[in-house]
Amino acid sequence: MSAEKSPGFAHRILRIFTVIHPDEIPTVLLLSLNVFLLLAGYYILKPIREALILAGKGAEIKTYLSGAIAILFIFVVKIFSNIASRVPRQKLIAWVTLFFISNLVIFYMLYLSGISLGTIGIIFYVWIGIFNLMIVAQFWGFANDLYTEEAGKRLFPIIMFGANFGALCGPKIHLWLMRPLGLYRLMLLVGGILGICILLTLIIHKREIKKPENTVAKKSVQNESEKKEQEKPLKKGGGFRLVFKSRYLLYIAFLVLLLNFVNTNGEYVLGKVITHDATRALEMGTAGGLDKSELISRLYANFFFIVNLIAVIFQLFLMSRIFKWFGVRGALFILPFIALGGYFFVAFGATLIIVRWAKTMENSTDYSVMNATRHALFLITSREAKYKAKAAIDTFFTRAGDVSSALFVFIVTTFFAVNIENIENVAIFNIALILIWIILCILIARQHKKLSAQQAQ
Repeated sequence: MSAEKSPGFAHRILRIFTVIHPDEIPTVLLLSLNVFLLLAGYYILKPIREALILAGKGAEIKTYLSGAIAILFIFVVKIFSNIASRVPRQKLIAWVTLFFISNLVIFYMLYLSGISLGTIGIIFYVWIGIFNLMIVAQFWGFANDLYTEEAGKRLFPIIMFGANFGALCGPKIHLWLMRPLGLYRLMLLVGGILGICILLTLIIHKREIKKPENTVAKKSVQNESEKKEQEKPLKKGGGFRLVFKSRYLLYIAFLVLLLNFVNTNGEYVLGKVITHDATRALEMGTAGGLDKSELISRLYANFFFIVNLIAVIFQLFLMSRIFKWFGVRGALFILPFIALGGYFFVAFGATLIIVRWAKTMENSTDYSVMNATRHALFLITSREAKYKAKAAIDTFFTRAGDVSSALFVFIVTTFFAVNIENIENVAIFNIALILIWIILCILIARQHKKLSAQQAQ
């Protein structure tokens, strides 16, 4: 009897964190590299977004612009759905990414033409609000299309590690290159990174289409007829129509809306705190020669680094075990209970330091546990839902949560004369929202159990 072939180095390392078959490794690593580059690029741009909008217009305008982004997403999702019904998935992803690359070149040209900081800040804030959600939504639609539910639960934690590690590295790259390149040349750097992502998507697509059926990881790839389907455009129909036709998808949509409502309320407070700290540093002469926009950019880059460092640790050491022990349904409840605890302490008059750490833990759990869980919820849905409905949920309903926060800020400050800068007021309101969020998690868990049982028959 021949000796069993010893596992390779990559297999020995990866199986520490999850169950993975040797022939699954190349695609998993390519997907992880792809999403690493996407998130690194986004987090190179994200401090620029904060710097331009906060230095040019302030935290209030930043909050209200979310409404404009949500309205734009109604049209963006419709256009995306129409294109998805006409071209195969690999061309869909390539065309959308090329469009965003061209936009970054245009922003650099606007800078060279001398357009004011405030104007560019508004345009760039709206643009990146569309970019970051669309580019990530289509990636995870692609990843969901490659794997079954069983394989996705095993392999998504590894892919999510790539995303979290990219989000961790992006702020540091921003800090290293901000002075030698400047904020606007960093945009061109990200354009080049996105070009590499297009190439990786094409390689992964060709690899999975040509993959033989008699592999060890047979259960993790699609059968021959499904592979042929993947070469075709999606069926006609809009993303919003799919969402409103399915109770399961509608519950997920409202979950995403509430999650971002809570998160954006916290982001508003954080923006106020960071702007205040930057202004105080300038007044005290401790800004280290940076102007206000560069100082805000550095403060946010450091905050994002800490958030994503914790998210990487969660993703690497906890996520696969959470899916194994509690499943996708159990993982749904982790973030709302962490957020509930954080805002509970803030509501009782916590210091600004506690606010920052509460927001750090909330965001870290969101970027690791909750992100992987939200993506895994789509493993049991149709291809159309994975691309179109997921795009609608991850874009419009995400921004609808931001709009809800903007309306909250406007209503309580305009009609009720509530001091929104009092963080206890925001915390109490968020606690009420989180209780509704937990009820939605229960409803989603019930629907997920029902659909999983139907799919297993």
